[in-house]
Amino acid sequence: MAGRLAGKVAIITGASSGFGRGCAVAFAREGAKVVVGDLQEAPSSGGFEADAGHTTVEEIRAAGGEAIFQPCDVTNRPEVDALVKKAVEAYGRLDIMFNNAGIYRGGKLFHEFTEEELEACWTVNVKGTWHGCQEAVKQFMAQGDGGNVINLVSTAGLQGHPRQSVYNISKGAQANLTRCLAIEYGHLGIRVNGICPTYAKTALTRALFDDKDFDSFFTESIPLRRWGEVEDIANLAIFLASDESSYIHGDLIRVDGGETLCRYSV
Repeated sequence: MAGRLAGKVAIITGASSGFGRGCAVAFAREGAKVVVGDLQEAPSSGGFEADAGHTTVEEIRAAGGEAIFQPCDVTNRPEVDALVKKAVEAYGRLDIMFNNAGIYRGGKLFHEFTEEELEACWTVNVKGTWHGCQEAVKQFMAQGDGGNVINLVSTAGLQGHPRQSVYNISKGAQANLTRCLAIEYGHLGIRVNGICPTYAKTALTRALFDDKDFDSFFTESIPLRRWGEVEDIANLAIFLASDESSYIHGDLIRVDGGETLCRYSV
């Protein structure tokens, strides 16, 4: 498939559902060979996928693209190592590492969160991204011709929010990891950037989307007055993964409908 990512090999973690799935399908449509990493191959229940009866790999192959699945728990370093090795064994190299896998914990004041909830966010969102970045950077360095890391951060990595401190802490760390890697590896042609969405329609946010009070509060509080869509993230991810963004480095790009500008009050 000819396209903006033709000839590139991409790993996307958490790609059975949500942002990861949407980006995997979009990358393949643009010509990338995609390695789907996730805990399970089937999409998570409660999502907004139009073709939820098929796996990400099945959807990509049905459209004429190339993709394989590799089970991966991003908190388990050997499994992340195996994920990178799988990409290289199958397709000969790695060009793009998209650390998308993550979890959310919220709905409580700071003093009400448990240590287990803090540990969950820290282990998946921070250590999971750390593992993916390290294994990808080592592979990029071995190849010797650069590479591309994209981290799925959040507006929670850019500012504070009420009732989700454990999540914001983890996303703030993920944002600074993105900056640090960009400083250290840019001279090797390894680009590192982060995508920072606000609430978007995925299985992760289904309960909030279905809560009519929250839905009304959220959509009325930001300038664009709507939820984010998976396609909003996928469109930016394609750009960052392509050579079109070759001079964008170390950035944390908001996809938030204006949320971080203000809360709408006109």
